[in-house]
Amino acid sequence: MFHHLMEKFEVEKMKMSENGEEGKKEEHVEGKKLQQQQQLGGVRTMPFILANEVCDRFGASGFHANMITYLTQVLNLPLVKASNTLSNFGGTSNFTPLIGAFVADSFAGRFWTIIIGSIIYLLGMVMITTSAVLPQLRPPPCPTQENCQEASNKQLSVLYAALLLTSLGTGGLRPCVVTFAADQFDMSKMKTESRSWNFFNWYYFCMGMASLLALTVVVYIQDNVSWAWGLGIPTMAMGLSVVAFILGSSLYKKIKPGGSPFVRVAQVLAAAVKKRNVVGPADPGALYTNRELDADISTNGRLLHTDQFKWLDRAAVVADSDMKGSSKPNLWRLATVHRVEELKTIIRILPIWAASILHVASHSHLGSFTVQQARSMDRHLSPSFQIPPASMSIFSTLTVLTGLPLYERFFVPLARSYTGNPVGVTCLQRMGIGFGINIFATIASALIEIKRKAVAADQNLLDKPTAIIPISVFWLVPQYYLHGLAEVFMSVGHLEFLYDQSPESMRSTAAALFWIATAMGNYMSTVMVTLVHNYTGEKRNWLPDRNLNLGRLENYYWLVTGIQVINLIYYVICAWFYKYKPINEISETGSSDEDVESTNNTKPLSNDAKEDKQVELVRT
Repeated sequence: MFHHLMEKFEVEKMKMSENGEEGKKEEHVEGKKLQQQQQLGGVRTMPFILANEVCDRFGASGFHANMITYLTQVLNLPLVKASNTLSNFGGTSNFTPLIGAFVADSFAGRFWTIIIGSIIYLLGMVMITTSAVLPQLRPPPCPTQENCQEASNKQLSVLYAALLLTSLGTGGLRPCVVTFAADQFDMSKMKTESRSWNFFNWYYFCMGMASLLALTVVVYIQDNVSWAWGLGIPTMAMGLSVVAFILGSSLYKKIKPGGSPFVRVAQVLAAAVKKRNVVGPADPGALYTNRELDADISTNGRLLHTDQFKWLDRAAVVADSDMKGSSKPNLWRLATVHRVEELKTIIRILPIWAASILHVASHSHLGSFTVQQARSMDRHLSPSFQIPPASMSIFSTLTVLTGLPLYERFFVPLARSYTGNPVGVTCLQRMGIGFGINIFATIASALIEIKRKAVAADQNLLDKPTAIIPISVFWLVPQYYLHGLAEVFMSVGHLEFLYDQSPESMRSTAAALFWIATAMGNYMSTVMVTLVHNYTGEKRNWLPDRNLNLGRLENYYWLVTGIQVINLIYYVICAWFYKYKPINEISETGSSDEDVESTNNTKPLSNDAKEDKQVELVRT
């Protein structure tokens, strides 16, 4: 009997030993995978990612910066039609990122979405470069800009097809590149506050350098050499960007897509509507949570319950009919707290995001009307060299390039001494400063146009659309400088705000929102320009088709200034009531760090958030 018990004990001991060894082996494999994952990404991936984005931005800037000249001087389109064409396709280019974000976040991932988008964009650039090379794809030259033959429908169809392809390609690039680059770093609150640099500032700086090169070299070639070379060089740069990005593929940290965020939003809404008559629990801890279900969409931490939009909490109230099996929920009837908070977070972001639409519309004239102003002014730097009109935007780019390092080195330390915030000011405060600066930029635009026309009147040049007015083009520099300074604050702050405040599984979608705001701003600009052109009369029209000297462009700028003032008031109200997202961050060891409200918020947690924290700790 004793011998039998000893044998049984030895067998159990061997089984336990084998199980322990298997467990250790599994832990070793998991640890090795985690170590390999942590070794991916980082600064060493930036040369490949930024090379792709720099070549892309160089190509896009060189391709689009002078396009108003190509349409009016080569295709002989009227100014308003050309401006609206660019605004409409610019709007489309900024709307397609929503499609790219859906593809990236749902199933393809950011890596493959970037590659596919780059190839489609390249095809569009090849097409329009071909149209610049072949004479039959453009109308006869018209140097006098009087009684010109416009491009035919066949010639315009090639242009529109090329612009459409570039718009589709942009949809795969814009929502993914900046978020894919940010994915290579630890963007948690602790890490971002301990860094002496801001990723988004330096990302924007690199893009500015690429734009500067395009606005100087490429635009000069377009105006003084040929459009074939002027469009061919950006096309070749775009081809190199695809190669550069693929070369670094083995080094990238590629985050697995967590399924369609749009489906999850629809599921939460459907569950909340179905349970509209259900009374929610007094204790938020009774709402449904499921770590395993949310694992793929909360790798950096789970969103905590908030008291805003409480009617959505009904989606997380558990009922017997909500479960398909013993533990598998019917997601169209039951959602986790994290998924409910994803939707709440997006709802909170939208009013802030909407304020950027009119901001974009307010400076869309820099690529059209301001270029035409510059064309009529003295652009000579020497008797034999003059600045191309479209190259004037380099002053905005130079302001961004100098402003971003100054922001990091001087503004942030100064602001930190007053606010106590490690990053100087919050994203919302940074955006508000940008809104204010942009108002002064538009005021400067109106005053400079009054000055330009006064000189034209003194020289009896108002009736001569192609005459060069004896006033230096550098009078336009103040408005370019102010618009660039506004971009340092508003655009970078807006991009950082969307990345930081969006749910981690929706960051491509959040980046798409950045470009959708630009799209809607371009469409809004088209509406404004069209209405002003149609309803300001044939005589002394504010925005004439051919001769800008006979128009009243300054009145259009005053109108835009008034709209911006109203928009700033709206933004301040929205920012005042905005509540930063609370999140339970995950540390490198896999444990939960202290709950935080935001990367950029310095306010302490509210009592409700503290209660949520206690509930979360109990659940863990």
